[in-house]
Amino acid sequence: MSAAIVPIVEGHGEEAALPVLLRRIAQWKTPDVYIEVRHPIRVHKDRFLNKPEEFCRYLSLAAVKGGDEGRVLILVDADDDCPAIRGPEILANAQAHIAGRLVSVVMAKREYEAWFIASAQSLHGVRGFCYDPHKVVDAEAPRDAKGWLNSQMEGKCYGEVLDQPALSARMDLQQAYDGSRSFRKLCDDWVRMFS
Repeated sequence: MSAAIVPIVEGHGEEAALPVLLRRIAQWKTPDVYIEVRHPIRVHKDRFLNKPEEFCRYLSLAAVKGGDEGRVLILVDADDDCPAIRGPEILANAQAHIAGRLVSVVMAKREYEAWFIASAQSLHGVRGFCYDPHKVVDAEAPRDAKGWLNSQMEGKCYGEVLDQPALSARMDLQQAYDGSRSFRKLCDDWVRMFS
């Protein structure tokens, strides 16, 4: 079996990092399926979610990019929203617009970087990240996960565009799965879409 997935993301960091992460999830969760991860469509989250014409336009673009059997993954940071409430609302709107397509909506609680916190032990020494087992926090608790990561970097600042793809390539997926509900949702949705 082969299939394609078109991600819709909100940031430059996710635009570079998510394909890296999705290819790793594919090898981990669905190794017998060839999945082409198409280049993400980057959107401005507020306009995408709050302006129906933009929402429809980007979903239509994703459907075309994915082809007849393509899947669509919408990944945005939850920030202060509750993913269990807001995610299903976004999914229902997306399914209504591109009916018949497999769509997943994942809201990283609170930010994509929370997945790095969940797998922090595996990232010690990567790009200057220093893991301190005495400073372990609930991965999805910090409102500013980027700031938390930045405070753990030795001799440099965390930069989304360069560090996010590098950390995505090295994070322990099982640690992230065990430590983050939103990462578990991404993996579980992946299996649902490609099994």
